[in-house]
Amino acid sequence: MMEREHETERFRAAIRAFDEAHQRDPRTETVGGRSYPRELLYAQRLTNWVKRLAPNPSEELLLAARCQHIERWTIPRQRFPAGRKGYLDWRRTLAEFHAERAEDILAEVGYPPSTIQRVRSLLLKENLKTDPEMQLLEDAICLVFLETEFHEFAQRTPEENLLRILRKTWRKMSPRARQMALELDLDPQDRALIHKAIAQRSL
Repeated sequence: MMEREHETERFRAAIRAFDEAHQRDPRTETVGGRSYPRELLYAQRLTNWVKRLAPNPSEELLLAARCQHIERWTIPRQRFPAGRKGYLDWRRTLAEFHAERAEDILAEVGYPPSTIQRVRSLLLKENLKTDPEMQLLEDAICLVFLETEFHEFAQRTPEENLLRILRKTWRKMSPRARQMALELDLDPQDRALIHKAIAQRSL
């Protein structure tokens, strides 16, 4: 039987290289009593959500999901000024950095420029409104946030800011992803915040 393209050694080599980078994240998260590098968990979770949203995702989409936050910890938020402008500058710097690191690794394992450019485009969120794969990746990013990051984030963020962030997150998501978000097994308080944000958004 012919091997699917994204099951080739080149694809596996790229995933190994991405995960080796994630393993170096000094920040950790405990799951099931075991400590893991935070970005390795994020990459695995994002990949799993992409596969749930797309039964047959493209190779480029899987690659982009696996390196979405590659070496993110090397550019901390504290390096940039406080406030919205500093935050946006940080996010733009991160996106370009992730894209450059992905390019380097994909080139090293033998991917052609066309694949590298497509992964770069996905990482930079180009053509979000018109690119179905970009929307799917954005859906997966939002679902990872709501399922595994929002509870901790909510503990240290004023409710007014939380509701604003939730409304912004909701605007980014497709109708299908929104429905999946409402079906997540969340803390009751977190679920109530989501419903409150949605209700305010519809006013």
